[in-house]
Amino acid sequence: MLIAQLVQLYVFVIFARAILSFFPIRYDSPLAPVVAFLHRITEPALAPIRRMLPPMGGLDLSPLILIIGLQVLASIFV
Repeated sequence: MLIAQLVQLYVFVIFARAILSFFPIRYDSPLAPVVAFLHRITEPALAPIRRMLPPMGGLDLSPLILIIGLQVLASIFV
């Protein structure tokens, strides 16, 4: 099903952004455009979740919560 495949692709993009966030990427790095693109397409979904979560000492759980929510959503459509 197309919706489930799109959800899985978006989960992969969120996961890639989360992994890349552990590495310092300079603005002149070849990865900078990739990181900017990932940020641009995931931030609209992550920002509302981040605003609802209480501060956790620098730990951002919004990607995990979004991935779980998307998996639940995909299981409903399948």
